[in-house]
Order: sequence, then structure tokens, then C-alpha cells
Amino acid sequence: MKFIDNILNKITMYKLVLYVLFVLEIVALAFSAFGLLPFNPLALIYSTAVLLIVSWITNRIFALIFKTHANVESFAITAIILALIISPPQSQEYISILPFLIWAGIWSMAGKFILAISKKHIFNPAAFAVALTALTIGQSATWWIGTLYMLPFVLVGGLLIIRKIHRFDLVVSFIISAIAMILATSNLSLGIGISLQRISINTPLVFLALIMLTEPLTTPPTRVRRVIYGIFTGVLFAPSLHVATLYSTPELALIAGNILSFFLSPMRKYILTLKNSTEIAGGIFEFIFTGDHSIRFKPGQYMEWTLGHQKPDNRGNRRYFTIASSPTESDVQIGVRLFSRSSTFKNEMVRLKTSDTIMAHGVAGNFTLPRDKTKKLVFIAGGIGITPFRSMIKYLIDRGEKRDIIIIYSNNSLGDIAYTDVWTEAEAKFGIKTVYTLTDRANIPSTWTGRRGQIDVTMIAQVVADYRNRTFYISGPHGMVTGCRETLRKLGVASSHIVTDYFPGFV
Repeated sequence: MKFIDNILNKITMYKLVLYVLFVLEIVALAFSAFGLLPFNPLALIYSTAVLLIVSWITNRIFALIFKTHANVESFAITAIILALIISPPQSQEYISILPFLIWAGIWSMAGKFILAISKKHIFNPAAFAVALTALTIGQSATWWIGTLYMLPFVLVGGLLIIRKIHRFDLVVSFIISAIAMILATSNLSLGIGISLQRISINTPLVFLALIMLTEPLTTPPTRVRRVIYGIFTGVLFAPSLHVATLYSTPELALIAGNILSFFLSPMRKYILTLKNSTEIAGGIFEFIFTGDHSIRFKPGQYMEWTLGHQKPDNRGNRRYFTIASSPTESDVQIGVRLFSRSSTFKNEMVRLKTSDTIMAHGVAGNFTLPRDKTKKLVFIAGGIGITPFRSMIKYLIDRGEKRDIIIIYSNNSLGDIAYTDVWTEAEAKFGIKTVYTLTDRANIPSTWTGRRGQIDVTMIAQVVADYRNRTFYISGPHGMVTGCRETLRKLGVASSHIVTDYFPGFV
């Protein structure tokens, strides 16, 4: 599992989805060539090509009209999803199906811009497109991807995505409620076992759950709301449900769920203007932005950031960054670490000038302070993982809210330590002690009085005498977070007392 996680952490979420969809497309081409799927390989190539071209053109046009950043992966992901749920044409249908494909491609992109509130689209683009075509031109998706032959590949690819984005709560709640509702409204004369087999093999349940339902922009940001969203959409997935002559379909179920999701957690997009950028530690840059509207968030949460630039690399033009500022501060701050071979996205960020803009949206994350103010806490941070703790501690300082917190802050070298002004103020006002440790033993200055080496069982036991009575928050590189979690388990700290930072695409 660690090997898989290491690979997943090197790929952005959107790239992973695109790769999974590409593999599904290739597998479908191979199966159709052997007669296992009811269409010709050239037909799938034809429909995919039309959808890709139309989606790309439409996406570019509307991005220019609305003066926003066009996401490089977005059109391709949506186009391939449409190709996997709209049946490829038979030999005599290449011309007749063209309006359907063009109409679906146009509306899948246009809907993101036109049907948006506060610059944030409401509906899953592919689901909205096929629902609209069914209502306007009488042609609908068949969801042919829901077949026995495609199921193993959808399952494996989908599970990789879910492992990457940590949305098991959403998927499980959707699948359980969908199956329960289908069984409750079906004839079970053949037995529950056969009925379950048919549901999983002959419906797009798995594809919808693992690939489409989890789209970040139409998904609630917190766990409880995601479960509600999953249950609601799952119940509506049952095909026997209907209002008069309008029967439920996968796309209508998802659209209804999207509407609920929006009301549960309306997330707008923000155009932020760069106020200042400074290198505050070795390779760590602090970016301070002013917004067109105030952003409501809890200390420790993150947002997705989009920066349009020429020739983005394979990581794309979107990233997730934790908000380093406190809700009590008027400006929005993020901390970004640059490496010697950083992505084009990060390199472009460093080149931003005062008054340049960036788009941010989707405040999300459960890595927040507990409501119980009496809980004793330990914050363990590695490198740039210090940013959520900067937000939390600054928030407590500004509100004059004292909590029992110990901070353990690990860095490679002395020059990597960031936000020392906040830690100093927290200790002076509230007695919140920060324990620093450096891991590059060969280059530790002789005057260094802090800890040395990686955070281990001995260090935690020495620094946190009452560790069994505390809740640990861990934030940093994936390997460091995993290692610290295992260390705490060795000390006998209960899993319920370990909270780890997570956001999609943590790289």
C-alpha cells in the first residue's frame, strides 16, 4: 500500500482521473475489437474525438467570454466521461449521432459557466449535458460502461481515485443507500444474491460512485455533509422511482444530489489579487492576497487554486493549498514550498507581480480545531505542513483564546523554519511551547539548542509527558505523516486521538 500511496502522491488528483479514464477508453477499444462490447472500435474513437474537439473549443470560448482561467484537464475529463456513457454509433449512424455529440459537448462545458452561482458551477458537467439532451432532443446516455467486462477496470481505477482523494465516506454511503433502495423497490423473486449481482454488473452504479459522484467542485467539503449527499443521491439512483412519467436515471439522480450539495455547502469562486510575496524560509514563499469578497473558512482548511499560464506541465494549472492566514486577518495568505525542479504552476506563482490575480474556490477540510476547548492538543508539523497550524495559532492569539497545545516542528535545516513570530507570540501570551527539531544532522549549527533527528517514540515521550491524554494533529509530507502516525500507535495513542491533514492532490 505504501508503494501505491507514493505513486499516487506524485500525481495530481485531476491527472489521476484523466489517466484512469484514458485506460478505460483503451480497455473498451480492446474489448470492442474482440466483439465483447456491442460497437466497433472506430465508432468509439469517432465519438470520443468529436466530444474532445467540441468540449475544447467550447471551454476556450466561454473562458474568454467570462474572463476566467480554463482548466486544462477539465474538458478532457468531461469529454471522455461522455464518451463512456453515450453509446458509440453503429455503422449507419455516424452522421445522425453528430448533433447529439455536439450538443452534449457544448452543454457540458457551457453549463459550467452559465449555470453557476458566485462563479461556481452547480452540476456535474457530464450529467447535466446528457440530462439536457434527453429533455431537448430526445437522445440520452445509455451508460454502456456498466457492463461485466468493464467492471473490474472501473473498480480498480475508481478505488485508486478514492484512495487519492479520501472520499470513502461519500462512496460507501451512496452505494449502500442505492442498493438498499433498489432492493426495496424491486421484485426479489430471484433472490437477493442474484439481484445484488445484477445491480453491480448491469448498472453504472460503480462508475457513477467512483468516478462522477466524487467530483470535488460539486461535493460537500465536510464528512457529515458528504454522507448526507451520498445517501440522498443513492436513494434517487433507484430506476423505479418516478414522478408521473419521469423516471429516475443516473444523471438525474446526480443532478438532484448536486442541488442538495450546493445548498448544504455553497462554495463560491474568488478572484484574489496579489498584495505581496516573500521568501520567509528556505524555499518557502508566503503569498498574501486581497479578495473580491471575504472568504469564510475555519483555521486549518484548504482551497483549490487555479493559475492560468502558458504550457503547463503534466501537473496542470490547479493546486490545493492550505490557508495559512487566520479568519481574523483581512488578507488571505498561503505558504508554498519550491524545489529545484518545481512545477510550472509554482514557478509561475513566484513570477506573479503585485496586482496579478489568481482564482481560488472550494473551502474544504476537516483538519480544524476541536469544538471542545478543554482538549489537550499536540501539533506535529513537518516542513510546509506548518501552514494549517499557523492559521490555528494566529486565530487563537487574535481571539484571546487559550488552549493547552504543544507544537513539535520538524525541518531539514535551521533556514527552513517559518512563522517564528507567531510561535514566539503564542508562547509569550498563552505558554504554547514550540519544540523545534532538525533532521539534517551533518549541517546543524553548533549553536543549535533544539532537538535533533526525526520525530520518534523517544522524542514524543520526552516532550509530551501526558501523551496518552492528548489529541495529536499531524501535517506535512505524506511519508512524514504516515511515519508519525505509526510512531504514535507504538506509544499506544488511540487512532481516535490522531488527526491527519489531508487535501486532494497533496504533493
